[in-house]
Amino acid sequence: MTTGSMIIGSDHAGYQLKEDIKAFLSEKGISVVDVGTQGPGSIDYPDYGSRGAQGVSSGQFERGILICGSGIGMSIVANKFPHVRAALCLDEDMARLSRLHNDSNILVLAARKTDAAQAKAIVDVWLTTPFEGGRHTKRIDKIRDLERKLRKTSSTP
Repeated sequence: MTTGSMIIGSDHAGYQLKEDIKAFLSEKGISVVDVGTQGPGSIDYPDYGSRGAQGVSSGQFERGILICGSGIGMSIVANKFPHVRAALCLDEDMARLSRLHNDSNILVLAARKTDAAQAKAIVDVWLTTPFEGGRHTKRIDKIRDLERKLRKTSSTP
């Protein structure tokens, strides 16, 4: 994926890295829909993580990027949404494997563990690595089946 649009969001700890990544994506010709936050003032990460994850879950966006201090909070929030496979990646190898084997559709970055140069390298690998398919497809299908079962279970009283 090298063109199109992507959804991005962060909490206050990830705000500056989000701004850096937005500029990087723009240089690559990728338009970005920013769901916030719009400054470094303290906010609650679930508010912004859910906005980004909903955009991918609904199919409005093929992929997204979420950023918080550790990356853990955004990962937890995003993976609550159906059809989301959010992966916290601290290096390029994790980004590559998250795409090759897991078909991740949300990249989560840890602003307190990842500087801008490293984050850009991670994003670049994540954007350019395709899903490998093959034996991994059946595993992704099992995740989809699990999502369906859990939705049925949670909707019955």
